[in-house]
Amino acid sequence: MIPLAAAAPQGFLSPTGVEIAFLLVGLVTLGAAVMTVTTRQLIHAALWLVVALGGLAVEYLLLTAEFIAWVQVLIYVGSVVVLLLFGLMLTKAPIGRSPDADSGNRPVALAVAGTAAVALVWVVVDAFRTTWIDLEGPAQGSTATVGEILFRHWVLPFEALSVLLLAALVGAIVLSRRRPDTASDADADDTAADADAAHDTAEPKTPPAARTPRSPGGASAAGPASEGDN
Repeated sequence: MIPLAAAAPQGFLSPTGVEIAFLLVGLVTLGAAVMTVTTRQLIHAALWLVVALGGLAVEYLLLTAEFIAWVQVLIYVGSVVVLLLFGLMLTKAPIGRSPDADSGNRPVALAVAGTAAVALVWVVVDAFRTTWIDLEGPAQGSTATVGEILFRHWVLPFEALSVLLLAALVGAIVLSRRRPDTASDADADDTAADADAAHDTAEPKTPPAARTPRSPGGASAAGPASEGDN
């Protein structure tokens, strides 16, 4: 029996288990991403997005980038998708199958996605064509390595980004607050509308006056009038 490594052609290395798992997870992630942008139900799209983002986290783990993997899970899966689901459930947005979810620009979107994918693959392959990774050294994607690089060489951009995020949070709070005059006018209109509705509900409806049926001769059904009445 000839070993697989000996039977392989010269210069070809048989794939390892990690490489096979990376390929399978990549296919699942790609399928989930396609389902995210093709389904017409928003809830299903959000759930497929969870699968796609989870697949990316697994890919980062297979690449020994554990810090990026957990950031992917905590921020995207644990925050963005949950916020999207709560927004759909707590608002009156349609969550069923809707034709409005399809803009009819699928050919253009497919062309843009294909072009972006080819460009990204070409950039990554060209960047790592002559790059060698030290497999015996410490993992470059570990939490300790990323933290050391971040707070030793990228302190100023990190602080600038934190200030920018704080400014965005304060701006969102300011924009979400209603002005006092606008709020008072809206409350007054709501109170007047409620009072009118309560008045209409409480006012009894007067039934129409009962009419006395008349006989064919012109006299009422109660009989002819008495002489005293005449």
